[in-house]
Amino acid sequence: MNNYENFNAISDRIREGEVDDESIVRKLMQKVYTWMAVALAVTGLTAWYVASSPTMLQAIFGNRIVFWGLIILEVGFVFGISRAINRLSLTMATLLFMIYSVINGVTLSVLLLAYTLESIGSVFFITAGTFGAMAFIGYTTKTDLTKFGQIMVMALIGLIIATVVNLFLHSSGFAMILNYLGVLIFVGLTAYDVQKLKNLFSQSGGVTEEWQKLAILGALTLYLDFVNLFIKLLAIMGKRK
Repeated sequence: MNNYENFNAISDRIREGEVDDESIVRKLMQKVYTWMAVALAVTGLTAWYVASSPTMLQAIFGNRIVFWGLIILEVGFVFGISRAINRLSLTMATLLFMIYSVINGVTLSVLLLAYTLESIGSVFFITAGTFGAMAFIGYTTKTDLTKFGQIMVMALIGLIIATVVNLFLHSSGFAMILNYLGVLIFVGLTAYDVQKLKNLFSQSGGVTEEWQKLAILGALTLYLDFVNLFIKLLAIMGKRK
């Protein structure tokens, strides 16, 4: 949530206008998708490595302090990158993003233990197709998605609160409802975030270091959309071991 707030604050400080050079926008968007793809690959490889190591699994999931420490560390990385993006160098911002993707891979390795590889693979491709379609819509639509996106962000806040509440309720039925709602929310956020990035990049005068750092922040935003959409779809469609 902090990432969305800071991303919105950055874009809101830039006045909306016409695209001066569409090629610059495309180059910056290409960097966003490239770094997002690299982060997803790093996360996937890390998850596979951890899941194949009984020693690491025991060290991470056999100790609640270690596991929750990693969760807190993940939140801290997102918070830190979002807050300090203007003060970080491009190299440091990229390095922090890659470290975050590794930590996320460690915590997500549990999915490889809970679901069959076949279902994980099929859901991944479904997620990629859905994400790609919504990204295309967000990039090409002439409709302003600002109000729609704000509703999705508020819905995300509600989803987070409801998820926390269900940690105490332990209701499988309520959890499934939240999964379906989560799919709708992250599908909507994908289109909204892509349009926001496009509008933001339309104000750039070139592919400078400052704009490339914002591309890293954009990659982190879309990475989170993709990963959360994948997790929700896997909970709905995945076949458990």
